[in-house]
Amino acid sequence: MGKDKLKRFAEVDTFSNVLQLDAGKPLKGLWAKDFFKNTNPVVLELACGKGEYAVNLATLFPEKNFIGIDYKGNRIWRGAKTALEDGIHNVGFLRIQIETILEYFELGEIDEIWITFPDPQPQESREKKRLTSPRFLEKYKTILKPGGAINLKTDNDGFYSYTREKILEQNLNLHIKTEDLYHSEFVTDVLAIKTYYEKKYLKENKNINYLKFSFD
Repeated sequence: MGKDKLKRFAEVDTFSNVLQLDAGKPLKGLWAKDFFKNTNPVVLELACGKGEYAVNLATLFPEKNFIGIDYKGNRIWRGAKTALEDGIHNVGFLRIQIETILEYFELGEIDEIWITFPDPQPQESREKKRLTSPRFLEKYKTILKPGGAINLKTDNDGFYSYTREKILEQNLNLHIKTEDLYHSEFVTDVLAIKTYYEKKYLKENKNINYLKFSFD
């Protein structure tokens, strides 16, 4: 492991806006009250990477709380450090495996979920690892409030098609679908937030897919 990664791992462990692994379990059902010290809605960004989306969402919506979730602490370091330096208090980060999410959030505790450019896990043998596979959707359904939306942005056309199939198979409510977000009528300040990788894809003229859906 490189020196920079080791340094970031050590530094992120001291950040007040980052909780690692089991440290987040006592907050189950209490994230707004005990972590953010308010009663505002809680929104998750899954597989948040450097946390760019979570930090930008927190800036746009100071009346909401945002939690970026990823397992790689050296990536979380960037978003957490930016939030601390800029005094953005309505965003935090949780370093866990997303498979364990039910251990950290209570039934109906979350208002909305963002999934931004996740690993598409294209191999058929790794379908269960896809963040919109049925086993993950069932977890989201548990922690989301009734009507809470899931937003997916991806450059991977196969992953987009797979997710659409699952939405149809499970008879979920599909609110928005587009295979070319930035040439559609759906672009808003929220959807115009671009991660490092998204900017890279756009320079390569790659289309960006977007889905918004919810459970009954």
